[in-house]
Formats: sequence, structure tokens, C-alpha cells
Amino acid sequence: MFESHNERIKTGVVLALAVLFIGWIDNFFLMWIFFGAIYLLAFKEANRLFDLHDDSLIYYAGGLWLLAGIYPYGDDLFVIAGVLYASVVAFNKDVEWKYFLPFIYPTAGILFTFTMYQEYGVVTLLWLLVVVAMTDVGAYAVGKSIGKTPFCETSPNKTMEGVVGGIVVATISGMFLGLTFVDFWTSLVISLAVSISSIFGDLYESSLKRAAGVKDSGDLLPGHGGILDRIDGYLFGSIIMLVLLRGLV
Repeated sequence: MFESHNERIKTGVVLALAVLFIGWIDNFFLMWIFFGAIYLLAFKEANRLFDLHDDSLIYYAGGLWLLAGIYPYGDDLFVIAGVLYASVVAFNKDVEWKYFLPFIYPTAGILFTFTMYQEYGVVTLLWLLVVVAMTDVGAYAVGKSIGKTPFCETSPNKTMEGVVGGIVVATISGMFLGLTFVDFWTSLVISLAVSISSIFGDLYESSLKRAAGVKDSGDLLPGHGGILDRIDGYLFGSIIMLVLLRGLV
């Protein structure tokens, strides 16, 4: 048990330092490479969870990410990909919709995250990082200490007390960081909404793993599992954050 936690902590520290270092450099090309690597690894894991066995899909994902490097609105690319795939499905009855699933998850969340960086800068990425991370930390700490009420069947280890505690801790933490970028009420609303959405991002990935009959999305990160196991909350949170930033700021 201790060795497992020790491994998890070491991996977490390395990941946090790497992310902070890349954010400190704050270079567009480096960010594009960084998010692209995360995206393609997560895309491959998603194929496994969706039980897809078409190796060519990764090449289309790579092409989409190349476009994201030169086109400034990644969320537009997500919509365009949907229109193109719908056109292909309409033209060829042998093409199935299930092969578009990894172009929704994790593609949408990664594209929205990268677009948010382009439009609002690295501070918003740090804001997102703090809110989602503190949601996890707060939920774990409160859930372990006073958690008794099950939250939902999808994730039996989560408790209602833990979820509420995580949201409160994350909202307060994120609010103070958001004040460097927006006013008090906007910071509060965005931090709260992102924290709640990250909970359901975690639940969604848990439901995919349960349906696929696996414990983790992969084994790339010692003590943590796969890439999707680490970014599930961010994939939902980034979409909510970008939409609210555009609507409220």
C-alpha cells in the first residue's frame, strides 16, 4: 500500500514540475507539442475504452492536431470534424458513428484547452490546473475523513461529503487565483462551474472504464494509470471554462 502511494506521489511531483516548467516557458510551439503529445496518447487510450480497432484513426487525429497549430480556433475544428464525419456517414452506409467517439472524447477537451491558452494566456491554464487539482485533493481528504454517503454507482469510492468538500476547496482556491484575471464574482462562478464539471469528467471516464472492464485507461504513468486517468477532469473543465470566459469576460 505504502509503495503504491509512494510511486503515485513521485509520479505526481514529476508531472507537476514538468507542467509548471512548460507553463513558465510559455512558448506557443512548445505548448502545441506538449498538448499534441497528451492528445495523441489520450486518443489511443480512448480507442481502447471505446473498443475500436482501427489503427488509421490516430493518423486523422494527428492531422487534426496539425491544423490546430495553424488555425487559432480549435473548437471550430471540432465542429468541422463532426460535419465532415456526418457527411462521410451519409455518403457511405458502411461507416459507423462509433468511430467518431474518440474525436469527441478526448478531442473536444484538448482542443478547447489549447484554444483557451491561445485566447486568454497561460494564466487561465494555471487557473484550470488549480481548480481541478484542488477538487481531487479536497474530495479525497474530506471523503476519507467524514465521507459516508455514496455519491453515485459509477464511482462507488466517491462520497457526497467528499464531492461537496472538493468543490468548496477548489472554488475558494480557484477564486483567489482567478482574481488576477477577472473580478470577484466572475472568478467565483467560473471556479465553481469548472470544479463541478471536473467531477463529472472524472465520472464519465470511470463509466467508460467500467463498460470496458478495465481498472485504468492505460499504464503509462506509474501509480496513476493512463493519460486519461490524469486529465479526465480537465477535459470537461476546460470546455466549461472557455465558454464562461467568452461569455462573462
